Amino acid sequence: MAGEGPKLLWNPENVKDVAESIGINLTEEPLRVLTQDVEYRIGQVVVEALRFMRAANRTILTVQDVSQALRVLDVEPLYGYDSTRPLRYGEASIGPGQPLFYIEDEEVDFEKVINAPLPKVPRDMSFTAHWLAIDGVQPSIPQNPTTGETSSKDLLPKGPGANPAVAALAGNDNVAFRPAVKHVISKELILYFDKVQAAIMDDDPDQEKTRLRSAALDSVRSDPGLHQLVPYFVSFINNQVTHRLDDLFVLRQMMELTGAILENPSIFLDPYASSLAAPVLTCLMARKLGGSESSVEGTDALKDQYRLREVAASLLGTIARKYSKTNALLRPKLTRTCLKFLLDPTKSPAVLYGAISGLAAAGGPEAVRILVLPNLKMFDEGILTPLREKGEASHLEYEALVGGIMKAIETLVEGILLPNVADVEELDREGQLVIEFLGRTIGERVARLGNQHLNRGILEVRHLE
Repeated sequence: MAGEGPKLLWNPENVKDVAESIGINLTEEPLRVLTQDVEYRIGQVVVEALRFMRAANRTILTVQDVSQALRVLDVEPLYGYDSTRPLRYGEASIGPGQPLFYIEDEEVDFEKVINAPLPKVPRDMSFTAHWLAIDGVQPSIPQNPTTGETSSKDLLPKGPGANPAVAALAGNDNVAFRPAVKHVISKELILYFDKVQAAIMDDDPDQEKTRLRSAALDSVRSDPGLHQLVPYFVSFINNQVTHRLDDLFVLRQMMELTGAILENPSIFLDPYASSLAAPVLTCLMARKLGGSESSVEGTDALKDQYRLREVAASLLGTIARKYSKTNALLRPKLTRTCLKFLLDPTKSPAVLYGAISGLAAAGGPEAVRILVLPNLKMFDEGILTPLREKGEASHLEYEALVGGIMKAIETLVEGILLPNVADVEELDREGQLVIEFLGRTIGERVARLGNQHLNRGILEVRHLE
């Protein structure tokens, strides 16, 4: 019994039948050895298939698991079996104790096939055009993804280190991510952008270089074919203002470039209004403009800084006026930002000058009437009076700040050409009331103007709740 070897689980008759079908007659010993090898190979395939089954968290072995196992073992896979269709086996008897199993084929009734309606004729291939986005807004049409699809894709794992199991749990195991679409512009526009950038940033005082800077700004101001370069110009201005706050020349050039873009009638800037306002606000109300080298120059550097803030305030007013119709929140947001800085007593006089100038430019006379005038008396006592008491050291900053406030107040009567008909006594009485309302510093200067319409416009604010 020991010489008989291990008991085989695989029937040797199956191996013998296959061998005889190809013309090979096997004796008992080769048949036993070959049966052992077949049994080992089949067990190896089953083990590998079970690994695929467990990896998929299933308890049922499928034909696909077996096919994957054969592929891993470098064996030619089976053909003609589909794991999505359940196989039905039939049994036929070819003799006593000799059952034969076969796959039952579905019986087809030819009459049903002949009488069945014909499938629809496929449509001819055609091409249609649709808008992906209009002015930065995606229209709701069948060709574009819905909001739900877009939000679900935003939650999917992205990047080379993303876990695909998270997508599988969300039911998106076959999601294909599209690559980012590149913004393609012509070589001529790239060359133009580089030339304009180089010309604007060249601080050489040579007359030819100065003329080249002016020509570059004039080109941006009037060229009708620059719409594709608008995001690049906006990004360039933001980067330079963010990283070059210590260089007044660069900041001044960026404001001039912003003004040139705003003056170009052929460029549609409504989607970029907020992005353009950000660097303008930085130049308007930054704590410090210009580096240590500029501060050594003293009065001239300080005057250049205030000029830059004045230019930025003018640009802010242009942005607020031109694009407030398409962006209803733009003007209130700019005005609120300037008011927040104006009412902060910890800010420097230069920042306060930028805040009052920006508020007057962006909000207009109505913002000065409602937001500035009621707070001027407190502003005089808390900021202007201590600044005046510092003496000559802060005289220039004091005069600039007071001048900025006076310029904002005078916008209340811009365009009013009616003559003053009040007598001196009435003007004096109104002047005293203005001083009591605005504070001594600003009130006295307003009273010295002798403008009856301005005095009455200021005094009307006292009755506003």
